[in-house]
Amino acid sequence: MTRTSAPNASCFARARINTHFHTHSRARTVRRASVVAHAETMKIGFLGCGIMGVPMAKNLINAGHEVTVWNRTSDAAKPVVDAGAALAATAAEACAASDVTFVMVSTPEAATAVANAAKDGLSAGKGYVDVSTVDAETSSAIAEIVRSTGAEFLEAPVSGSKKPAEDGALIFLCAGDETLYRRCSEPLETMGKAHFFLGDVGQGAKMKLVVNMIMGSMMTAFAEGLTLSEKCDLDPETLLQVISLGAIASPMFALKGPTMNAGAFPPAFPLKHQQKDMRLAIALADQLRQEMPVAAAANELYKRAARDGCDDEDFSAVIKAVKK
Repeated sequence: MTRTSAPNASCFARARINTHFHTHSRARTVRRASVVAHAETMKIGFLGCGIMGVPMAKNLINAGHEVTVWNRTSDAAKPVVDAGAALAATAAEACAASDVTFVMVSTPEAATAVANAAKDGLSAGKGYVDVSTVDAETSSAIAEIVRSTGAEFLEAPVSGSKKPAEDGALIFLCAGDETLYRRCSEPLETMGKAHFFLGDVGQGAKMKLVVNMIMGSMMTAFAEGLTLSEKCDLDPETLLQVISLGAIASPMFALKGPTMNAGAFPPAFPLKHQQKDMRLAIALADQLRQEMPVAAAANELYKRAARDGCDDEDFSAVIKAVKK
């Protein structure tokens, strides 16, 4: 995209934001009614049954959609199958049985591998929506794979972790084929509280990396504050109360603070994924010659925590690296 075209895309995204929030507020009321009536149901494929994929797919089933699920290890798909989904033997089989297929996997490499595995089940009239967090280059490569079959492609990385996924409160950052975006409005509203269309493929991926870079940097600063307060013999619970009443109050701090003080890190968003997103965001900044000293320093703490065995703990376990 040239510099002259970027403002137009930005203005387009901004112009649609209020529409999407307004549309979504209406749709939530309709959606609750449709769970009972099973109106406007779709045949939906879902590839990937991890921390995020399982609750997302179950919400689609609860909304009355006909879901076909696939996961590289079939045992992980059992909770979704038990909820009423059909289990496909291959990714391509899931796509062939569906009008639109959603994909939620953990890394750019996995997303590319799944797209290649799924392509034989795609054809004109079908849609492929990748909600994984990847870099823009990977998303563009997946778009090429999907569109080569005649199918439409939408990237739609999500902002939110396990609890928002369970509650149907994710935020979808979409880009790609707008006709597919419009077709997917009901499933997006079933799984999330807001969705944005940002323009060409890559813009959704970039937005997600920016958001997660900010989140990761905030968490390391929070971990440093908790650690410093402990060193000062300040009551950590009082610190959380003070933070909650001021300008830096944050739902993330309110949610993670008590468990961090308790030394418990059940994985809502694994640290290894946060570090991956920090790495991808810093790489994006490098491409644009943008200095990111705060994010770079935060990334070093995530890398240290990962080396110390915190990969599969919640990303708030970065406090272990701060305390070390």
